[in-house]
Amino acid sequence: MASPANPGGQVQSISPSDKAEGAKAHPQLVREFGGAVSGPQASYVEGVGKTIAVQSGLGNARSDFTVTMLNSPVNNAFAVPGGYVYVTRQLVALMNNEAELAGVLGHEVGHVAARHAAKRESAATRNTIFGVLGTVLTGALLGNSALGQIGQKIFSTGSQLLTLKYSRGQETESDALGVTYLRRAGYDPRAMSSVLRSLANQNALDAQILGTPDRLPAWASTHPDPASRVSAALALAGQNPRGLVNRDVFLSRVNGLTYGDDPAQGIVDGRSFTHPVMGFAFQAPAGFSLLNGTRSVAINGQSGKGQFASAAYNGDLAAHIRTVFAGLSSQQQVAPDTIQTATVGGIPAAYGTLRSSSDGNPVDIVVFAYAWSGKETLYFTTISQAGQAGEFNSMFSSLRRITPAEARGVRIRKLAVVSVKRGDTPASLAARMAYTDRQLDRFLVLNALTAGSQLVPGSKVKLIVY
Repeated sequence: MASPANPGGQVQSISPSDKAEGAKAHPQLVREFGGAVSGPQASYVEGVGKTIAVQSGLGNARSDFTVTMLNSPVNNAFAVPGGYVYVTRQLVALMNNEAELAGVLGHEVGHVAARHAAKRESAATRNTIFGVLGTVLTGALLGNSALGQIGQKIFSTGSQLLTLKYSRGQETESDALGVTYLRRAGYDPRAMSSVLRSLANQNALDAQILGTPDRLPAWASTHPDPASRVSAALALAGQNPRGLVNRDVFLSRVNGLTYGDDPAQGIVDGRSFTHPVMGFAFQAPAGFSLLNGTRSVAINGQSGKGQFASAAYNGDLAAHIRTVFAGLSSQQQVAPDTIQTATVGGIPAAYGTLRSSSDGNPVDIVVFAYAWSGKETLYFTTISQAGQAGEFNSMFSSLRRITPAEARGVRIRKLAVVSVKRGDTPASLAARMAYTDRQLDRFLVLNALTAGSQLVPGSKVKLIVY
């Protein structure tokens, strides 16, 4: 086995073809992930990213790389051929020092250096840039049947959750390359292990909050299991590792970063979703949770799941509903059994239903669409165990236009860096978090702390505030 510092199969430079491919994909990737963050925070991330990317030897100058912080509330990072490296603001907010930021971006550059995307492309005949669409999995309700694939398509939240599905060996190799790049750049190589631990903890907390198994798509948390990734990365750091972490610099630079949903993409607050720009709101049924994406909102519950999205409208709701059904599967024809009209809060609406089966189990699929304007329709697509589609009726009837005052009242969550004062405890600081649930758990994961952690007066911690 080749050494991590120079594993076999690494590319030695950025080829003209890779540059062209990356340049072509870049605008679409940025658009799909909510746009690029601009300003001093983004410039700081760009600088750290270029510093670590140069350590790969793919380019001779910092100008050979394009590093972008994306306006996304999902923990994710990736790189594509051509020297294009990306990290979401949400993942940056989870980190606790500059070395962790460098480690995440170095890991992604490692995938490019080791040509992992091309190798997965060869094995799976997939597009090397756009990878596999992340999905909120359906558990026992759906399998690998055609309708199982429909369910996964319904629950995808768009490219917001995009991640290339690398193999176990490829993830391990990129961890090793990330550690190597950290060491070369003068950072503490243990940062790869610590950021992996934070990601595993955040992934587990998200799953608990959503009431789903711990398997939501998240950066670097699937191959292999997170615990072994953490210990392996720590072992790679070696005995008596040294290097910079630049914690205080990092915290000062990310202070004020938008956290969670951007109002321009709509805001999830518990079971409620409000879009102050488009001017509407709806509420998921009791027992269901919402996960926001750039282009859609995933709805998750034990007895059913769904997605909310918008589309261009040509004045024919029935035609739109048939188009949505037709797009649910490339393996079989899918069409509604019936389409009926309705009115919700004065908004013209229509809905189509289909009774079918998935792995021998009967299921109901519903597409409920609204003529939101002359040019745009809003619609839900849901799937549930047969006879339980009615659980979504309250959600379908909850869609409404909001007032200008309600739109102005939507608040943005921000990352705030504060100094610990004498007498402060994790519990007392967590009480300031801008959430009504799991405040202490959120605070501990955000700051890479445990329940027994002692806070030192004068040290810095992160809060999420309005």
